[in-house]
Amino acid sequence: MYARAHAPMRILQVASEAVPLCKTGGLADVVTALSQALVRGGDDVRVLLPAYPGTIERAAATRMLDLGDPLGCGATSLWRGVLPDTSVPALLLRCDALYERPGGPYLDASGREHTDNYLRFALLARAAATLAIAGPAVGWPVDIVHAHDWPAALAPAYLAWWDGERPATVVTVHNLAFVGRFGPSVLSAIAAPPAAFATHGLEFFGAVSFLKGGLYYADRITTVSPTYAEEVRTTDGGEGFDGLLRARADRLHGILNGIDDHVWNPAADSHLAGGYDATSLPDKRAIRSALAREAGLRADGDATIVGSVGRLSWQKGLDLLLEALPALLASGGQLVVLGTGDGGIERALAEAAHSHPGTVAFHRGYSEGLAHRIIAGSDALVVPSRFEPCGLTQMYALRYGTPPIVRRTGGLADTVLDDDLWPGQGNGFVFADPHVDALANALTRAHAAHLDPKRWRALQIRGMARDFSWTVGVEHYRSIYRLAQGDRRGAPP
Repeated sequence: MYARAHAPMRILQVASEAVPLCKTGGLADVVTALSQALVRGGDDVRVLLPAYPGTIERAAATRMLDLGDPLGCGATSLWRGVLPDTSVPALLLRCDALYERPGGPYLDASGREHTDNYLRFALLARAAATLAIAGPAVGWPVDIVHAHDWPAALAPAYLAWWDGERPATVVTVHNLAFVGRFGPSVLSAIAAPPAAFATHGLEFFGAVSFLKGGLYYADRITTVSPTYAEEVRTTDGGEGFDGLLRARADRLHGILNGIDDHVWNPAADSHLAGGYDATSLPDKRAIRSALAREAGLRADGDATIVGSVGRLSWQKGLDLLLEALPALLASGGQLVVLGTGDGGIERALAEAAHSHPGTVAFHRGYSEGLAHRIIAGSDALVVPSRFEPCGLTQMYALRYGTPPIVRRTGGLADTVLDDDLWPGQGNGFVFADPHVDALANALTRAHAAHLDPKRWRALQIRGMARDFSWTVGVEHYRSIYRLAQGDRRGAPP
């Protein structure tokens, strides 16, 4: 039998990325940070992900188990190592025909989707199910299979198609906009039973959706914030899954992501020239000055330096930020942006930096060090997302005493309280509608508050006092794991 509710659990985390082995976004941070928090609490956790180029060497992995050729793609094996700089074991799925190639997890070297992504991630899910079923035979009987987003979401489906006893399953939706959609012809290639191509299965508007498989077959579903759990059950926010998620509302839970407060710690951040905390906020001014020099911004103590770090896309509202730029500059603001994404937004930001030297800076690409310095050195951080399942940058900003300016959606709504609406209680500035006037108003309000040092200091301190570590979130996940185990035993949810 599997572990009782009060005992430490054996948890298989299944994901397409995990820091520091592979990262394209916040998913990678969450998978590793959650796994570390579970391990610190005494659980036995292993993270399964594909063996992308170089990962076996970086994880110091050794061959653990041969899996044969599960989907006719070539020799497949599991290698066991460790996520670097952590105590979390990593299980790397090696299939050179699928993973040993240039590019990233989802896109090839030219920026186009790998044409065989359906095989790359079906194999990941199939390997997770195989390990979960064979666990007792290999000395690690799995209690929970926790699959993250569409690349891992078929794992609960493969287990549900298994006739024997199986572990409990949980699927976490980090972003419902990415569904893993493929033509019906992939069914035989991924070894799915023909009957699975149905409303009660993988079928999604005439196609196969890997995410649909997870949402339909998993014992429990989580999203990465409470507000997002509500939004995905609406027509506007459900991306076509709202009916299914309303039907499974009793198995759907919103758990706010945490952050790694060891990595994101302004008092001991190796990316900064000096450290500070809530008792030494004047030291943040030196970080601000260093950022201005690095970014090429004009030294101006009265300006409000507004930072932006992340993907440049319509979802993230960067087009709105560009439209609001005249209002930001007119109110006395400066802007520094780090990111990559939509080509049109990149070009517009480059042109804005060229047209406004000393007040607008744009750094294309991603640099972990520069990201830390922007979040620490900016006066405020703007996150104008049209939708945001959770968001991590606003949490980083709060921890670093950099009040966020955000749209009221998803995890942004759960973490930022508007100081004008809640004077003396707020920790940032919030706007409701995804329109340029609403964002411009929030930017102007933030600048006005920044000109009042006493108010701004209180705003910073309130933000820094909020605990965004995994201490709380990990206990919520443990409770969901136990509910899922109860579901497997037939107990009331």
